[in-house]
Amino acid sequence: MSVSISIALPCYNEEANVEQTIRDVLRWFVEDQVDGEIIAVNDGSRDGTGAVLARLAAEISQLKVVTHEVNRGYGCAVQSGLDAGTKEWIAFMDSDGQFKAHDFRKLLPFVGEYAIITGRRRKRADPFMRKLNAKGFAVLNVLILGIWVRDINCAMKMFRRDIWSTICPEFATGALFNAETFYRAKRKGIAWKQVFVEHYPRLYGQQTGAKLSVILRMFRDLVRLRLSR
Repeated sequence: MSVSISIALPCYNEEANVEQTIRDVLRWFVEDQVDGEIIAVNDGSRDGTGAVLARLAAEISQLKVVTHEVNRGYGCAVQSGLDAGTKEWIAFMDSDGQFKAHDFRKLLPFVGEYAIITGRRRKRADPFMRKLNAKGFAVLNVLILGIWVRDINCAMKMFRRDIWSTICPEFATGALFNAETFYRAKRKGIAWKQVFVEHYPRLYGQQTGAKLSVILRMFRDLVRLRLSR
């Protein structure tokens, strides 16, 4: 299926992963003849991520680089990438190698029916505590925001660009990004479709989602969003 798509890749200290991820996206573009662009967002990385992206941007015409001088959080990085997208569809996936771009093929059959198409990991390749945190987060979403989306934080999603300004988060800077997006979509009556995708083990670097600072920021954003209702 022919599609025009911008794919945002949030990057924080992903020096060892980001080049492989970018080339993975490019392979999918070529294999499926996708009219695509890549928006890599360097979210204040302290390693060599910026140097890798600069080198690749000089080589790859479809690659744009957005740079945050300081770390602003996962949600801000995704939002900056989606904001910079110019294609009919805007999408994102993590840059750590735990998703493969060709799995967007599983989402594309629904572009004619839905404005939001989201992946759901068939089997999470994550440590036990990360899975447990996810279940607790899902309960909070139901109790506080009244939304229920299985695997809400799956980092493979597509949005029709013309609805982005309607559902774009206003409060979430970190881990609450996905929850606020779906919360706003529900309030606007915008339906979504979930599709199973694969999830792969992280080979290099460290995950940051379970850090105390990330969890505390999520609670702060959740309170702000709840009070805005």
